[in-house]
Amino acid sequence: MQHYAILTYHQIEMAPPPPAAFRSLYVAPASFARQMRWLQNLGYRGLSMRDLLPYLRGEKVGKVLGLTFDDGYCNNLQYALPVLQECGFTATCYVMSQLLGKTNVWDLENGVVQADLMSAAQIRQWAQAGMEIGAHTQTHCKLPHMSDDDAMRQIAACKADLAELLGEPVAHFCYPYGLYEARHAVMAQDAGYQSATTTHRGKVQAGSDLFQLRRIPVVRSTYMPQFLLKLLTGYENGKSA
Repeated sequence: MQHYAILTYHQIEMAPPPPAAFRSLYVAPASFARQMRWLQNLGYRGLSMRDLLPYLRGEKVGKVLGLTFDDGYCNNLQYALPVLQECGFTATCYVMSQLLGKTNVWDLENGVVQADLMSAAQIRQWAQAGMEIGAHTQTHCKLPHMSDDDAMRQIAACKADLAELLGEPVAHFCYPYGLYEARHAVMAQDAGYQSATTTHRGKVQAGSDLFQLRRIPVVRSTYMPQFLLKLLTGYENGKSA
């Protein structure tokens, strides 16, 4: 059974100096470009969740992997998009429909440096370049801390908001903070999504639960030997989120 990696990125930007919080969530633009070119040289195709779905359903097989970006930072558009286009890859960027054009305000309480999020015009630019926009709730909320009605509203309304902005269906979802319970996976399915990704680590295969998909984090300290371990081996399987 073939296994597929779904890589997770956040910011493609130089990390702020210590003691800034969550410096791990930055990947330098040069490092990202090097990683994508290694994938290309190894014969891999990086795919959005839309393009990866037939492989996850067992309808296709191939040397492919998923590329995902959480939160929708402007630096994804600035630094990642040109590299993705150069390599002929596609990717999914999960965004919050009520935070377009704002900053990562959910991180304020943790002292994280604020960074610009893509605006409505910029997510259209991302989509028009052949990439995919996915949903990440309306406000980057903690779904398990909400009532079922409020959680469903965040999940379903984000899909509707983004579809209206883009003029095309939004089919893939990501749980903010990686926080979810079984009932939220049911909600994502009921809202009409085709997949939902988590922060549980490891590879996936055809037949994996499409609403609890594992991913592999790529962070500031992921140097090339470790990147290749994550990609080519079972290194990530069984690791905690």
